[in-house]
Amino acid sequence: MPVILAAVAAITAVLFFILRARNAANAATDLLDMANDVRLAARRFGFRRQTNLHPVESIEDANIAIAGIASAFLELDDLPTADQREALAWELSKGLNVSKDDADELCILGRWMVSECGGADPAISRLSRKLFRMDGSGRFGPLLTVISGTLSQSASGGLNTKQTEALDDVKRAFKIK
Repeated sequence: MPVILAAVAAITAVLFFILRARNAANAATDLLDMANDVRLAARRFGFRRQTNLHPVESIEDANIAIAGIASAFLELDDLPTADQREALAWELSKGLNVSKDDADELCILGRWMVSECGGADPAISRLSRKLFRMDGSGRFGPLLTVISGTLSQSASGGLNTKQTEALDDVKRAFKIK
């Protein structure tokens, strides 16, 4: 009897470790797929990272900066839900006159920009300044359209304190009183 119990325990342990290894492999594959999505989105929009230069300073397309600011703005409330991310992609598509696929890739690239800035607060100020340097105040309207459209579909209803302060940062970056 003890031999049978030992064999069952050994088989259980082997199966446990095989399942854990398979789950780890799946997680690694998911991470590689996510990195590949960012790489492909960056390539599609012509983004080229330059050595010794922050990625935000390498942006040449204003839509990338708008997507980054809108993504950061959503994160100030809490981690965005799937519905909020979908609403953001829809508003980017509608507000920037891009296809839904391009809007999805802009969301991916915008989220990556936020992570490269070290969080939502620094991303908003840095991306806002870059957007103003690129196009002056011409992109302020589309930016507000995307943000307000996304937040109107959000469950929270209104702006929280952090989002209000972030909106003030955006106005300061665009030199609006």
